[in-house]
Amino acid sequence: MVEIRDIKQALRGMMNGIVSHSMREKGANYKVNFGVELPRLQAFAEELRASLGEGGRAYRLALQLWNEPIRECRLLAGMLMPVAEMDRPTSELWVEQMQLAEEAECTVFHLFQHLPYAADLAFGWIASERPMHQLCGWLLMARLFMQGKEPSERDAAEILDQAAVCLASPNLQLASAAQKAVLKYMALSPEAEARGEKLLGQ
Repeated sequence: MVEIRDIKQALRGMMNGIVSHSMREKGANYKVNFGVELPRLQAFAEELRASLGEGGRAYRLALQLWNEPIRECRLLAGMLMPVAEMDRPTSELWVEQMQLAEEAECTVFHLFQHLPYAADLAFGWIASERPMHQLCGWLLMARLFMQGKEPSERDAAEILDQAAVCLASPNLQLASAAQKAVLKYMALSPEAEARGEKLLGQ
């Protein structure tokens, strides 16, 4: 049976001190940061998933990992959480507790974009006044567009209105995420391309 202590021991064995030090200098102030590179961490997550199987064990372990003040544990949580087990309150709580963009990017990629209510989350988050919620919202919106999910005309108007606000934001990370989402939207259809060009042209 996989335990948190076993995972921590394995992560310690993968530690990259140079990467860890570099991340700390850039503001990644976790209690512990092993500096494990993402490809290696993803491969480790695959191994864990194979040993855990589906359902309850993976769900409980993901919740435990998220509560650890360790970079790799929090990233693994999103990689291991079964999509069918992730509910909206937990999704909202995780975004509330996110510290850095890397957590947002990984959790959106590995988990949030696959949730059946992903679009609802994305709309709610881009309309938030909290930067991390907005960042997650735009990252998630871009992923949904990449899946070919085209919004209704009304929803598209709302998305572009919110994007216009973010594109003018002094938060460059947020502005960049909004711009990328608009570009992914533009790839959906000639009409979407025209709307996006009009916005970006302003």
